[in-house]
Amino acid sequence: MKIFAIFIIISLILVIPSISAQEINIEEKAKQKSVEVIISNTGDIHVKHIVSSSNSPKQIDLIDGTIQNLTITDEEGKEQLVTVIGKKDAVMIFPSETDSVVEYDLEDVLLLKDNVWTLDFLYLETTIFVIPEKLDLIFVNDRPVYMDDKRGFACHGCQMILEYSINEPKNIKQVNWEGKEFLVEIRTFADIESFDFNQPVKKISFKISDDNQFVTAIIPLELLWEPYMVFLDEEKIFFHEYINNGTHVWLNMRPETPGEITIIGTTVVPEFPIIAPLAVGFLMILVVPLIRKFNLR
Repeated sequence: MKIFAIFIIISLILVIPSISAQEINIEEKAKQKSVEVIISNTGDIHVKHIVSSSNSPKQIDLIDGTIQNLTITDEEGKEQLVTVIGKKDAVMIFPSETDSVVEYDLEDVLLLKDNVWTLDFLYLETTIFVIPEKLDLIFVNDRPVYMDDKRGFACHGCQMILEYSINEPKNIKQVNWEGKEFLVEIRTFADIESFDFNQPVKKISFKISDDNQFVTAIIPLELLWEPYMVFLDEEKIFFHEYINNGTHVWLNMRPETPGEITIIGTTVVPEFPIIAPLAVGFLMILVVPLIRKFNLR
């Protein structure tokens, strides 16, 4: 009799299907109201998904990386069952009358090298990034983005490489010319040496001691007027000119090797002051109608 009972139990175990978390597959995606990636000063990342309520099971894909401290709660903070799909690639959201909140920490994706934090990011939902405090300059796919006092930005259908540096040194260089004082700011982790302003050839030059470091020069327009060319040891290099607020211009470059950086403009003070083009334009507005009136007579 005992043998027969054991046989029945074994038969039931073999017949009833065993479903692991990795085998669950909910094809219908959940509707996400928002996705937020919060980055701390120390490089920690916390992710928060707000998922719309639904009367049927849905799934949401998680952002690639090492997932830690995964939780699902309702709007009131009550914890819900966490059902993982695959190797923490996604989670199941069970039917709910309220929105669900999926939160987790993301590790091993934000890397620090040579004073530059780098995040290689891919997530096709619109994502809001909250960046560390006092960070006013970031780089998205190698392009500088000036944040000023903004704490975040949105990325739509997001595929990007985000880079930034925390507490980047600001080197202030003073230039005196014709009784006027100009301040040139150079932001970089590289050491700056031999700064020089050469008025006759319209250039600013300085040496950097490190390779592959971001270098941002903030130049008064009255001192050196655009357009610009940038050289590293007499070889022309790529740079971004991305801010011109009417008084200063921001130039950014990332030299691959140490050497001397030379920034050449078209005009310097006092030969062609910044106000001169405006004055000439204003005079032309006044003179042209008078010339036409004279010709008609």
